[in-house]
Amino acid sequence: MSKKNKKNQNDQAREAQEKVQDNEALNTEQAATGNNDGEEKTIDPAERIAQLEEQLEHEKKEYLFLMADFDTFRRRTVKEKADLVKNGIEGAMRELLPVVDDLERAMDAINKGGDLDSLKEGVNLIYSKFVKYLESQHVTAIDSTGKNFDTDVHDAVTMFPAPDPSMKGKVIDTTIKGYMINDKVLRHAKVVVGN
Repeated sequence: MSKKNKKNQNDQAREAQEKVQDNEALNTEQAATGNNDGEEKTIDPAERIAQLEEQLEHEKKEYLFLMADFDTFRRRTVKEKADLVKNGIEGAMRELLPVVDDLERAMDAINKGGDLDSLKEGVNLIYSKFVKYLESQHVTAIDSTGKNFDTDVHDAVTMFPAPDPSMKGKVIDTTIKGYMINDKVLRHAKVVVGN
């Protein structure tokens, strides 16, 4: 619901409430003084019930309109979030396709029995291209070897006797590299810790 429509509905509800309060005040005053422009008038209970039922019906309609607007807003928000996720994945996959193309060319060169040095160079270029893509997505490798063991970013696979006392409690070797995305752990590094 737009802010303007919501404001108009709120204004209408406030005006209706003020009218009811004014009528109640007038009825109370007339009942206390016992006159209405010089005439004596008593409030008919059936008429008062009809007024209250009309007011209740109006309030019900307002409530239903608000609920319908909220339901529409909720559905639209869910759809927009789903579209954002879908489009985000689509963009990431589109960026990976050139790397897949390069890998296919490298596999063709391997199958044709190409020069080993040029194959190594090609694979290194593909690796560099992929790492640059990861960096553009704010994905960075966790530097582990030689660092203090940290349970927030490391998973200890095993403990190994430290080669020297200064390596106790430090990472001796990294078996699987860990990665972070925007300062959040994407994958913990699997490490060997000095004991």
